[in-house]
Amino acid sequence: MTTTFSKPSISAGAAQAIVAKAKEEAAAKGLNISVAVVDESGLLKAFERMDGAALVTVASSQDKAYTAVGFGLASKKWYPMIKDDPALLHGVPAAMDRLVIFGGGVPLMVDGALVGAVGVGGGSHGQDHDIAEAAANAVS
Repeated sequence: MTTTFSKPSISAGAAQAIVAKAKEEAAAKGLNISVAVVDESGLLKAFERMDGAALVTVASSQDKAYTAVGFGLASKKWYPMIKDDPALLHGVPAAMDRLVIFGGGVPLMVDGALVGAVGVGGGSHGQDHDIAEAAANAVS
């Protein structure tokens, strides 16, 4: 029996590159965002709040990344999965701390392995998703 195993994780350098790409994408859209990168365990690896980004984007960007890494799927996929079941729609977000059910969180996959996630807050949920996806693609 083995007693340990290795898990791939996003490097600090790659996390910073993701933050830089997200800021570049946001600036091109005229948005001020917060962007968070978490490792495979959901712990914060890199973060920046652009000048002018709303205070609430600090927590929302981190929670979007946490949601994406926790389930290995983009946060925008949650609402379509639960919207038609009232028990799930009202129960799941209340029962799962930090769960976000709209766009802005994207998992980071490298060679088929989940290594972290990026979360963006500051635009519409669609804009946040697009920025996070572009940033994720910068390292995948």
